[in-house]
Amino acid sequence: MTRLRLLALSLITAVTLVLAGCAGVAPEDYAGTSPELRLEEYFDGEVTAWGMFQSRSGEVKRRFTVDITGTVEGDRITLDERFAYADGETDRRVWEIERIDEHTYEGTAGDVVGVAKGKRYGNAFNWQYTLALEVGDRTWNVQFDDWMYLHDDNTLVNTAEVTKFGFRVGTVTLFFRRDDAGEADNE
Repeated sequence: MTRLRLLALSLITAVTLVLAGCAGVAPEDYAGTSPELRLEEYFDGEVTAWGMFQSRSGEVKRRFTVDITGTVEGDRITLDERFAYADGETDRRVWEIERIDEHTYEGTAGDVVGVAKGKRYGNAFNWQYTLALEVGDRTWNVQFDDWMYLHDDNTLVNTAEVTKFGFRVGTVTLFFRRDDAGEADNE
């Protein structure tokens, strides 16, 4: 019986170590990295983004650009996003984001189900929310797990895993550039 218990304990320990190794990265893992991303500074003013949506097989399904006007008042950030898709379609999303504390943000938008929640540490920001996505004549509630990384003072890289019922639907990749980047580069 002792041998059986030892074997069971060894098996439980091995499974625990494997599962711990599978745990994803956390926003706190980026504490101390630079340049430090401060959403209220980066998105204050005009920002341009361009990106694509790829299916789970990796095929590019949609390409788009986004013109963003950010307004900051205290701990509240308003992002007016105007999308232009390669197929000619346009869309608009207005985010209302509030800084809760040094690292925590919450936000809402017209097509976001409930409240988006995010954590910011160092140069990284993790933003999670459910989006009501129009697909043909249906609406799908899909989950977004966004990771944003500040590359330099003017460039932000974003990758988002999109899932439905826990299964990956695809990936969104975005590159943001502050409109004052050219002025700063020319000084």
